[in-house]
Amino acid sequence: MRRTRIIGEQADLFPNYSYHAFVTSCEGDQVKLDAFHRNHATVELDIRDLKEGVGLSHMPSGKFNANGAWCVIATLAHNMMRWLNSIGDNQTKRITAKSFRKRFIVFAARITTRARTYILHLPEKWPYAKAWVKTLNALALLPGFT
Repeated sequence: MRRTRIIGEQADLFPNYSYHAFVTSCEGDQVKLDAFHRNHATVELDIRDLKEGVGLSHMPSGKFNANGAWCVIATLAHNMMRWLNSIGDNQTKRITAKSFRKRFIVFAARITTRARTYILHLPEKWPYAKAWVKTLNALALLPGFT
C-alpha cells in the first residue's frame, strides 16, 4: 500500500491522503517492491507509446513477415526518438512519441542556399527552437556525423 498526499480539487473530498494498493507475488520489502512496480509502469507507457505514437497498433498486412518488419521498423523509430530526446538533454519531462514528432520532426521551416552553404530557417516564434538546435548541435558533435 502506498499513501500520497492529495493536492488540488479532490483534496476536499478526501482531506488527507490517497491510497494505492498493489498485489504481487514477488518477495521483498514494501519500499523496494513499490519502486519495482513504479519502474515497471514506465515499460507499460513505452508499450502504449509504441501502439499510439509510432503506429504499432495498425499492422499493414495479413502477412506475418510484413508485420514483423513493420514491428521492427516501428521499434527502431521509437528508440531513435527516445535517443534523440536524451542526447539533446530534452528529458526534463517524459514526452510521448506523438508529442516528440509534433515538436521536433514535423514543423514548417525553409532551407535556402547562399554562397554554396545551406541555411535552415526555423519559425520565428517557435517555442521548441532552442531544444531543437541543442539536439542538432549534440548530433553534430558525434564522430562520423557530417
